[in-house]
Amino acid sequence: MHEDGCRRVVITGVEPEIEAGRFPIKRTEGERVCVEADVFADGHDAISCRALYRREEDALWSAAPMHFLANDRWRGEFTVDKLGRYRYTVEGWVDHFKSWRRDMEMRMAADTDADVDYLTGAMLVRAAAERSQDSDAALLTRWADGLAAEKDPALRRTIALDQALSQVMDRNPDRTRATRYGRELAVTVDPAIARFGAWYEFFPRSCSPEPGRHGTFADAEERLEYVARMGFDIVYLPPIHPIGCTHRKGRNNSVKAAPDDTGSPWAIGSAEGGHKSVHPALGTLDDFRRFAGRAREHGLQVALDLAFQCAPDHPYVTEHPEWFRRRPDGSVQYAENPPKKYQDIFPFDFETPDWRRLWDELLSVVLFWVEQGVRVFRVDNPHTKPLPMWEWLIGEAKRRYPDLIFLAEAFTRPKILYGLAKLGFTQSYNYFPWRNSKWELMEYFNELTKTEVREYCRPNLWPNTPDILTEYLQHGGRPAFLSRLILAATLGASYGIYGPPFELCENTPLKPGSEEYLNSEKYEIRHWELDQPGSLRDFITRVNRIRRENPALHGDWSLRFHDVDNDHLIAYTKHAATDGSRFGNLILTIVNLDPHRTHGGWLDLPLLELGIDTRRPYQVHELISDARYFWQGARNYVEVDPNTVPAQIFRIRRHIRSEREFEYFM
Repeated sequence: MHEDGCRRVVITGVEPEIEAGRFPIKRTEGERVCVEADVFADGHDAISCRALYRREEDALWSAAPMHFLANDRWRGEFTVDKLGRYRYTVEGWVDHFKSWRRDMEMRMAADTDADVDYLTGAMLVRAAAERSQDSDAALLTRWADGLAAEKDPALRRTIALDQALSQVMDRNPDRTRATRYGRELAVTVDPAIARFGAWYEFFPRSCSPEPGRHGTFADAEERLEYVARMGFDIVYLPPIHPIGCTHRKGRNNSVKAAPDDTGSPWAIGSAEGGHKSVHPALGTLDDFRRFAGRAREHGLQVALDLAFQCAPDHPYVTEHPEWFRRRPDGSVQYAENPPKKYQDIFPFDFETPDWRRLWDELLSVVLFWVEQGVRVFRVDNPHTKPLPMWEWLIGEAKRRYPDLIFLAEAFTRPKILYGLAKLGFTQSYNYFPWRNSKWELMEYFNELTKTEVREYCRPNLWPNTPDILTEYLQHGGRPAFLSRLILAATLGASYGIYGPPFELCENTPLKPGSEEYLNSEKYEIRHWELDQPGSLRDFITRVNRIRRENPALHGDWSLRFHDVDNDHLIAYTKHAATDGSRFGNLILTIVNLDPHRTHGGWLDLPLLELGIDTRRPYQVHELISDARYFWQGARNYVEVDPNTVPAQIFRIRRHIRSEREFEYFM
């Protein structure tokens, strides 16, 4: 039996809802949550519904009205303006006053309205007056009296259809028999930088001005101005902890290390300490805090690498031997990806009976660095650790510090990548480095921005990393680096580069067919000449400035691809509401995907759908070259030469005020 058989409204098809409410959706501060649902009831009565929302720690709900779309589909929205978690659901009820008013309009049109009909309305309005706890009560009582006793038929009809009456009745509905959706759904609200930001990765140990000397945090401080001037928001450091000596890797991943080889920073732990220590050659914990403070002065946040693995020399290995898997000969199992062997790294055994203490210790590592002022973490290979552990750890950390950001290095199978995003990771690496053709890019980014995936997975696009030097970059030369930068920076609101190799266009692989860099910085200290000719530094600076100045590029959801009759050219727009217009800021990007040849083609834009008057010319301002053009109509010719700049980024201005202005720009 139903708990209350008088509740007639049915609510289904609520969106967004991830796996029946198992996982939260994601938003950033100030963003809107648009809720849709199928809401209906038996018969012909009118219904009303609303979206309910509250911060998770609050007891009382706020409400946003939902409006009818079509076919029993309703939509409403609310804004999440504080960090943390919100809850939301949908409530609907049979609205007897709305039904009465609708029927009265039809009765009046047919001139069949009778005294009893007005008395019915008066009864409904008087009941609302009794429910009301404020000044509405007096207003409603007067309307009820008028409906019941007014002798002038015309005035009585005016009272019945008074919009003010409807508005006050909407504020005082009878929800005693309302149906509430059976689930409370969740929203995780993150800082704005989780939605829009540019990352720059560099190795502090390679920041020394003297070739061959191990860099320090003080040296890395001098690199901050360089990064900030290019317009980045986050500076990301690979692991800064002591590096193990046992089975240390040599240059170019050699299994034999020379006496002066520094090893891989991801082989964490030695006699000097583990995950809560800093490498002595970099400096002290105080030095790191000073570095982080200087970064903030430059407008940069510091992201640290979170790599939950150990070198054989890590204190955990002797203090907690139960946290590691043993082989039949009694030795600790090192990391393997057959036929590759990583003897310098011991993975944790997450099936250990002591898993609770292991989880607690890993959480304490995160909290330790949070206490040092770190709010952003890039997580190394999260797919090789249990997903339930991540859900718990991220949940506990963000419960204490809701402004934390966790970027998953999720170069893994799609279901695991999306699974990590659902259970709490703020952002995700993805398959962008290997999506090169037009159809691949369009198909993949439509998946990321036009499907349910966008509700929980925020992509962070990286053209390169210390592990990834793609074939496209190896063989495409400088134009390849330029085009991948523009794709990453305009397709995605969040992107990053590993520098200085990126801006210096370093593209020599370890060997043919490999994505490893020759003389990889992962295994040795490199000295970078940042001012060498050909650096992309100034170009990167301009692209980042374009990103900051155009709100259209601050989000992903408005991305839309457009037809160009050349498969080497990809075109897409993004827009943002400014100056009261939905398309107030409209950015069109065209990229030549062939780094070797000039390509042209005819571009088709759906002008009306982009808010552009089809009868008038419109200006397109190319933001890289600062050139301005006038286009007329939906179809225009474009041409891109990769030997200059392999892309064009246009800001579209819709309205030309006069012929004189047109002539000025021509």
